[in-house]
Amino acid sequence: MSGAEERLYGLMEIAEQQQAAVQRVLNGLAEERAALAQERQRLAEEASSLEERVREAVSAAVTTALEQVGKEGVATVRKATKPMLEDLAGLAGGMAVAEEALRRIVAWASWRLLGWIVALTVGLMLFGWLSSTAVVWWDRTTVSQLRGEIAMLQANHAAWVKAGMLDKIIYCGANRRGGVT
Repeated sequence: MSGAEERLYGLMEIAEQQQAAVQRVLNGLAEERAALAQERQRLAEEASSLEERVREAVSAAVTTALEQVGKEGVATVRKATKPMLEDLAGLAGGMAVAEEALRRIVAWASWRLLGWIVALTVGLMLFGWLSSTAVVWWDRTTVSQLRGEIAMLQANHAAWVKAGMLDKIIYCGANRRGGVT
């Protein structure tokens, strides 16, 4: 073999070694790439899992905080409204007393009104009786006076007839008015 061949074989051997080294590097890169893909997949799963855990933790923390804020709000509202509720309770008691007083007043006013109605009715009946009694007395007095006048006129008539004073009276016309002849 000649030097050129040896060199060629040497170069081929170097090229094969280089090819083997490149193949090893490519295989390593492929393995590295597969490992990175697996790592990426694992990291994606962990990120998803972490995201879910963070979401749950935040939700739990927010729920706890809202419950605490709600409890504190309720306590604050109770504390703020306690005097008002106590005043309302006192007011309710006062209203019961006022209601009872109003009932007594209405009962008293009802009896008083009934008394006024009875008094007015009795007064009107008394007025009616007195009025009718006065009318009857006046009628009797007037009737007795008229009877006295009638008796006097009849006595005068009888005296005039006896004296002959009514002989010259003539009745004439439709109304039979009398006149002296």
